[in-house]
Amino acid sequence: MKTRPFILESLLAALLIALLSGCAATSQRQSSNASPAVTGQAKRDGKPVKPQGDEVDEYATASVADPLEPLNRAIFWLNDQIYTFVVRPISKTYDTVFPGPVRTGVYNVFDNVDFPIRFVNDALQGNFKRAGQEGEKFLVNTVGGAGGIVRLSDRFPELCNVPAADTGQTFAKWGIGHGIYLVLPILGPKSLRDTVGLAGDYALDPVTWLTLYVNHAWTLAISCPDGVRTLHGKLSTYDAATRNTLDRYLAARTAYIQNRKHAALK
Repeated sequence: MKTRPFILESLLAALLIALLSGCAATSQRQSSNASPAVTGQAKRDGKPVKPQGDEVDEYATASVADPLEPLNRAIFWLNDQIYTFVVRPISKTYDTVFPGPVRTGVYNVFDNVDFPIRFVNDALQGNFKRAGQEGEKFLVNTVGGAGGIVRLSDRFPELCNVPAADTGQTFAKWGIGHGIYLVLPILGPKSLRDTVGLAGDYALDPVTWLTLYVNHAWTLAISCPDGVRTLHGKLSTYDAATRNTLDRYLAARTAYIQNRKHAALK
């Protein structure tokens, strides 16, 4: 198969769900069963205290419509089993078999290849300065970093901390709301907006372009390292969001919406 059909299927399913539920155009609303830790506001001496700095994360409201919560919870549970019995062993094996420098090199190469996603979305957001920085990073890492194996751009202060851009973030910059909340199989939390954005990211990904013109074996050989390289980080993020919480589903949902909100503000 020369395409990634699950992306199209996920996109069509999300759009169909939105149409059937009549909630795609629903503006952001507070979930009725959110936990007090999520919806409450800090109080001092009996009076509300406006959160500042890092405290905003603790008291922020997960404002996203979740009319499919029963289905989302079922998929969340299924994903948790997949993460526990499939993804974690693969990630652990990868970390054991390949030494740190090799893993870092693989990550750097694919991150460098993802340059078009960040460059195009920076341009679509009108942030041409950041798009220029992405172009400089790509040139420096490709030429001076042996095709991106070495992230040479980290040695330049103006290039080392350029925030990443994606299509979902671009939609947010354009004023498009989340729509409904979805939990996709394996991929995890996504809003309807970011599900559509995910399809855009794959369309801009050079790995996707390459797999359109190679056979099944090469598609697997190219795609697997790209997926495995991100497992550790994604699992760490998932664990940090759901650890020591009474309702792991709500915690993961809140963390996702907060992270996307912060990404749109960068």
